[in-house]
Amino acid sequence: MNAPEPLDEQGRLSAMLAAQRAAFVRAGAPTLQQRQADLLKLKHAVIARRAQLEAALHADFGGRSPYETTLMELVPIAQAINYQRRHLRRWMRPERRHVGLTFKPGRAHVQYQPLGVVGIISPWNFPVSLALMPLATAIAAGNRAMLKPSEYTPATSEALAMLIRESFDEAQVAVVTGGPEVGAAFAALPFDHLVFTGSTRIGRAVMKAASENLVPVTLELGGKSPAIVSRGYPIERAARDIAFGNLANGGQICITPDYALVHDRELEAFVAAYGEAVRRYYPAGAASSGYSSIINARHYARLQGLLEDARAKGARIVEIEPHAGAAVGGGGGTAAPLPPNALPPMVVLDVRDDMALMHEEIFGPVLPVVPYRTIEEAIAYVNARPRPLALYFFGDGQDRREVLQRTTSGNVTINDTLLHFMQEDLPFGGVGPSGMGAYHGIEGFKALSHAKGVFEQSRWNFTSLVRPPYGAIADLVIRFLLR
Repeated sequence: MNAPEPLDEQGRLSAMLAAQRAAFVRAGAPTLQQRQADLLKLKHAVIARRAQLEAALHADFGGRSPYETTLMELVPIAQAINYQRRHLRRWMRPERRHVGLTFKPGRAHVQYQPLGVVGIISPWNFPVSLALMPLATAIAAGNRAMLKPSEYTPATSEALAMLIRESFDEAQVAVVTGGPEVGAAFAALPFDHLVFTGSTRIGRAVMKAASENLVPVTLELGGKSPAIVSRGYPIERAARDIAFGNLANGGQICITPDYALVHDRELEAFVAAYGEAVRRYYPAGAASSGYSSIINARHYARLQGLLEDARAKGARIVEIEPHAGAAVGGGGGTAAPLPPNALPPMVVLDVRDDMALMHEEIFGPVLPVVPYRTIEEAIAYVNARPRPLALYFFGDGQDRREVLQRTTSGNVTINDTLLHFMQEDLPFGGVGPSGMGAYHGIEGFKALSHAKGVFEQSRWNFTSLVRPPYGAIADLVIRFLLR
C-alpha cells in the first residue's frame, strides 16, 4: 500500500487551524488565572532565552547590539505582560451599560469573550517584540494563536519556534515558518482575527486575502513619519532626540522619524547638531558601539538607490563620519570599519518632491531635512501627504496646539521620538495608509475580543404593553415614545 501524499501547505495550515479551533470549543474561554499564568510563562520563556535571542538577531542582521535587542525588544515584552496581568481582571469584568427609561427595570451589560483563533504575521525589523506582543495580547483576551514570523530573520524565527514549542501546546500557540508562499497561504486562512505588521504594500495583499473569508484585520503598517522642530526650541536637544529615533536599529523601525521639518533660519545649525549627536552616540560607527546593520543586501541596495536618485536630482547628501581618531570604546586610533551592510548615517538636503526618498518609507539611517518658514507651512506639508504612523513635535505653546489639532497621525510624541510606543496605556495603531485598528493596553484586549451585548428583561416591564393585538394602549405608548 502506498504511503499517503503529504498535505500541501494550505492543507497543513488549515489542519493546524482546525485543531486549534476544536481545542478552543472543547475547553471554552480560559479563566483569569489561566490567562495570567500563560502570560507569565511567556515572559519567563523570553527572559530565560535572552542570550539566545540576542545572538540570533545579531546573526540575522549581520551586526546588531545586544543592548538594542534587549532594550527595544525584550524589555517592551516584559513590561507589556506585566501591565496586562495587572489590569486583566478589570478588563474581563462585564461592563454595565445604560438602559433607556422605556426598558427599565431591565439591565444591560457588555461581556468581552475570546474570538477563538488569532493569526499573527510579524515583520523582520523587530522580529521578537512584534511577534510576541500581539501574541501576549491574544493570550490576555483568551484566544489561541498561530504565528508566522518573517523569513528574512531565519535564526530568530527558529529561536521563536523553539521558545513557543517548549512553552505551549501546539493546539494553543503554534509557529509556522517559511517563505512568501507560506505567508500567502497563512493570510488566506479563516482566522477569527488577523494581526499583520509590515509594509503598506504587503498589508494591502494581506487584507485582500483576509477579506475572502471576512476575517477582521489589524494592520500595523508604516509610512513617512515627520519630526517638526518649532522655531526657538533648543536645536541641540531636538537633533539629539531625532538622531536617536532615526538611527536606532539602523533606522529600520516603522515609527522612525522619516524626515525632519526645521525652520529655514535654523537649518544649518540643526545639521551641525545632528552630526554631533551621531558622533556622540556612535563614536566609531561599529557594531560594538550599538550601530545596527541593514537587514540584507537587497535592502542595502534599495537604500543606495534612493540616495542615488536624490543625488541625481540635485540633493546635497551629508555623510556623517566619526571624529578624527575615534575608535571603538572611545579610545584613540583608527575608527573601526562598519559591519557588512551597515550604511553610514546620512542627512539629505535640498530635497524635492520628485525624489523617490520623499515618497517611499526610507527604513534606514537616512534623514531628509526640509526647511519651512511658518508653522502653517509645516502643517500643510504634512497634511499634503498620506497620514503617518507617528508624528514628532519639538516645541510648546501655540505651535504645539496647532500641530496637534490640525494634523492626523497614528500617535504623537512631544519633545522626543519613539517613546509613545512604550506607553502601555496608550493605543498603538495607524490611520489610513499607515494602518487599521490598534493594540496595546485595553484597546488591544478589546480588538481581540468580541464585545457581546446582553440585555436582561425584568418580569414586569413597560414594553409588554406594546404587543399584538395593537390598540389604544399601543397608541398611547407610541405617542409617548415619539414625544
